[in-house]
Parts: sequence; C-alpha cells; structure tokens
Amino acid sequence: MRESIPVEEKLLITLRYLATGCSFVDMHYAFKIGKFTVSLIVQEVCKAIWTHAKHITFPSLTTEKWLQIAEGFKKNANFPHCIGAIDGKHIRMIKPANSGSMFYNYKNYFSMVLFAMCDSNYLFTYADVGSYGKSSDSGILKIPLYE
Repeated sequence: MRESIPVEEKLLITLRYLATGCSFVDMHYAFKIGKFTVSLIVQEVCKAIWTHAKHITFPSLTTEKWLQIAEGFKKNANFPHCIGAIDGKHIRMIKPANSGSMFYNYKNYFSMVLFAMCDSNYLFTYADVGSYGKSSDSGILKIPLYE
C-alpha cells in the first residue's frame, strides 16, 4: 500500500490552487498526483477549513451585533439605520444538466451568484455561494435579524 499524502502537502495543494487559479491538470503535473486526487484534496481541505473557521470568520449576528453595525454605518458613512452593504456577483457557467432555467439570469446567460454583505469596516458579516442565477440580491439575503 502506498503512503498517504501528508496533511501539509494537501494544504499546500489547496492553497496553491486557490491562489493561482491553476487547473487540476496543472496541479496534477506540479505535484505528480492524479487529477481526480487533486480535486478530492481541494474539496476535502476547503470543507475542513470552512468547518473549523466559519464561527471565527462569520460570528453569530445577535441583536447587539446588529446595533453595533448600524452605529458603525452612522458614524463612518453618515448612513443611519443601515445594517450592511450587500452585492451579488454573477459567475458565468455552463448550464447544469436538468436545471431548466434556474441558473439563467437577466443578463441572458447561465450563472450562479456569489453574494456577500459587509459592515462599515469592510468586514464580511454574511456570504452565500452558489445561489441560482435567476435570484436577486434580496431573494438571496434571508438571514434572521434576531437570534
């Protein structure tokens, strides 16, 4: 039986993939492992990072936190009663099989939406990746205002 790929190398592969945007084929040649193995490593490491860091990156939005965000917008931007700046970005993609028109957007191409909200200090407070292209920003933002 072969030795397994060390955790350090898995992290290195994932970080290089995310930082450079290289294809799995490029990573296959650079690290001398299979393309499918590279894709599994990237998925596994990204899932582990998200599982262990999501509570640090995106803390729970309590009533006190919402009030703090609103105060920041009032103080820094002279924009009272604002609890976040939002925007969505359509990421062009090939139509997924059996998806109908769910990913077809108003710009007349297939996409999924990368959506984010931040506070007055440009820190993310909410993010959503993978919503249907037909969805609007307000349709994606469905978070509770109170915990």
